[in-house]
Amino acid sequence: MALLRAGGFVVGTNSASPNPCLSCPGVVSRDDGGQMKRQRQPAGMSGEHHGEQHEEWMRRALELAARSPEVDPNPRVGCVLVDDAGLVRGEGWHTGAGTPHAEVEALHAAGSNAAGTTAYVSLEPCNHHGRTGPCVQALLRAGVRRVVYAQTDPNPRAAGGAASLAANGVDVIGGILGGEATALNRTWTFSAIHGRPFVTWKVAATLDGRTAAADGTSAWITGAAARADVHQLRARCGAILIGTGTALADDPHLTVRGPDATLAPKQPLRVVIGRRPIPANARVLSPEAATLLLNANPDAVLARLHEQGIHRALLEGGATLAAAFLTAGLIDEIVAYIAPALLGSGAPMIGDLGVTSMAGIRRYALAGVTRLGDDVRLTLRPLSDASRTSQINPSKE
Repeated sequence: MALLRAGGFVVGTNSASPNPCLSCPGVVSRDDGGQMKRQRQPAGMSGEHHGEQHEEWMRRALELAARSPEVDPNPRVGCVLVDDAGLVRGEGWHTGAGTPHAEVEALHAAGSNAAGTTAYVSLEPCNHHGRTGPCVQALLRAGVRRVVYAQTDPNPRAAGGAASLAANGVDVIGGILGGEATALNRTWTFSAIHGRPFVTWKVAATLDGRTAAADGTSAWITGAAARADVHQLRARCGAILIGTGTALADDPHLTVRGPDATLAPKQPLRVVIGRRPIPANARVLSPEAATLLLNANPDAVLARLHEQGIHRALLEGGATLAAAFLTAGLIDEIVAYIAPALLGSGAPMIGDLGVTSMAGIRRYALAGVTRLGDDVRLTLRPLSDASRTSQINPSKE
């Protein structure tokens, strides 16, 4: 067995494996039964073309992975099993924690036809016992000959699947469309690497940075389109965080609702942070969704959520809590809904950050701008240290 590395890196190759490129797909077509297939690779086809064909099958695996739930402790994964004739023998995707993984679903669909196939998987097959068994063992038992995967598993408990497959004589190729696979599991990957949820701070404000008027009223700063967009953002998060001050002042539901105001079937965990007690009749304690009351610092809050398998948290306020997370370096993205309006006084969008001069200004990279009715949604990401330094002290050329 040889260990190689190329554009799509080869983890292990089995020199005894016959026709090593026949499972590489060619031109897409369908047979008389409507099954997806590809023509065999013509003689003399270059290794570069092999990579292109691997990418085409991997794109199908990514399409399947996109069907997996976005808000789930587990990653979104898709798998396609292709035989030497270019026929798809089985497909599958992960439907949520506790259910069979994508590889197992594809193997079930293929049955005995899985033997000798190439498995295209959007994430390196897992190599550990969790709620379900390791996918590596399932692939080996089925007689899969080659495994091509996109993203290397960043979870140390599940990693090592590629090496285990290669050690058992399976051809393994990794890194095919790895960037696209990682983007599909952006917040899950972040959480696996950093040991905490990815935190998005959502704020709605006027042009002068006010989130409420001087009398405390805030309904509504933004229009209907922006508020509907917030519900879509909430639906992509496992938890919504607010402080006790916001809970007492605004009495929010913190639920996900559709355009007709109906509750979504799955609701994020509501988390209220602070010392002050919340009345028993507060909307945030309603039975519409689960609620967690915590009197803890931001690090401890995120550690608790990580233990519960939450990989993305939405921080909705208020200004003091947002400042605490920001100064702790725990905000990974800002989604700001800015209304074309002025108040002149009232609640600020952020509390004291300890910045006393322009040398300490916090700058962000603009990742997206979207118009929503008369409002604008800005998506901002933290600058790297190098980028921040270059903006504060631009080079003179």
